[in-house]
Amino acid sequence: MNTLFLVVVFLYWSALYLYVPTLPLYLQTKTSDLALIGTALSMYGLWQLIVRLPLGILADWAGRRKPFATLWLLLVAAGALTLGHAPTIQTAILGRALVGVSAGTWVPLVVLFSNRFSAGEVVRATGILAMTATAGRIAATAANGWLNELGGYPLAFNLAAAAAVFAAVLLFFLPEAQTPPHKPSLNALKRLASRREVMLPSLLQALTHTADFAATFTFIPILARQKEASDVVISTLLSLNLLIGLAGNSLAAVLAQRFGHRPMIILSFTLLGGGMLGAAWAPSLALIFVFQFCVGLGFGIGYPLLMGLSINRVDAAERTTAMGLHQSVYSLGMFLGPWLSGVLAAALNIPLMFVIIGLLILIMGIGAAALLDHRR
Repeated sequence: MNTLFLVVVFLYWSALYLYVPTLPLYLQTKTSDLALIGTALSMYGLWQLIVRLPLGILADWAGRRKPFATLWLLLVAAGALTLGHAPTIQTAILGRALVGVSAGTWVPLVVLFSNRFSAGEVVRATGILAMTATAGRIAATAANGWLNELGGYPLAFNLAAAAAVFAAVLLFFLPEAQTPPHKPSLNALKRLASRREVMLPSLLQALTHTADFAATFTFIPILARQKEASDVVISTLLSLNLLIGLAGNSLAAVLAQRFGHRPMIILSFTLLGGGMLGAAWAPSLALIFVFQFCVGLGFGIGYPLLMGLSINRVDAAERTTAMGLHQSVYSLGMFLGPWLSGVLAAALNIPLMFVIIGLLILIMGIGAAALLDHRR
């Protein structure tokens, strides 16, 4: 059953990413305003920030995660169709917001899978999930450029909707081990939010997503287009970024076991910030590829480690709430990345925006990572 569950995860992430490589370019067909494009892209993170924690609390209260995950998978399909057939940038913003709401699915999916493992294996479980999610994103982004050439922008959105519906059908037939209902408590939530081992990884995860969404999913494709890259090349750029991210996912747990979590997370932020600074002056498409790889490897190393650390010491009854809190906090980065980069790029220019955000990621990320528990 674990294999079938991973198929659901693969389809879910494929549905979210089939149209992502050229999404900024698609939005440019609706408006030329970079700030508006950044706003549209930021809706994905903003609505995850709003929805993920309440969803985690509801799932723990019910003692069940599968019904919520199934329903939210259907919202993935609705969001893709709204976004892909938007007549105006305003409708596109609405569609991207709906996709953001639907991405709350990841909260119950992570806990559904993690609950199949013992407490000591939670970090390994999140590593498996991260690898499967990255594989789904790689397959989806690799197909994007070809799909655009085959049927124009709408085809990828339509296939994304179909993948999400299929995932919902598969998940419906998978068994779930129900846990005792955990009544929501404001005091319990405050206790979780006050726990350093929960909040520090979550805040660091927000920084990794700020970098990744400002670069990989917003302005790297626009930079590549300025170097005359085609849709196929741009989708390949993102796929290779995710492929090296997958390598980072697979190495993260092994390297952290040997060297400790803190050094590996510091390395993650060094690669993320360095990749953004490099992209600021990259004179050729080849160098854009190189620095995009740095961003992908940094994100790939940091993501599963920080996700696992955030719930590693949390009781099973509160784990969905803790994961909802973690994902809500890092969704702030998914909002800030596109929004802040769009505002800075419109006010200054794209290279200077990369310099400012890259320096912030290096200074804040490495400084905060140094405060992590050093024990292996």
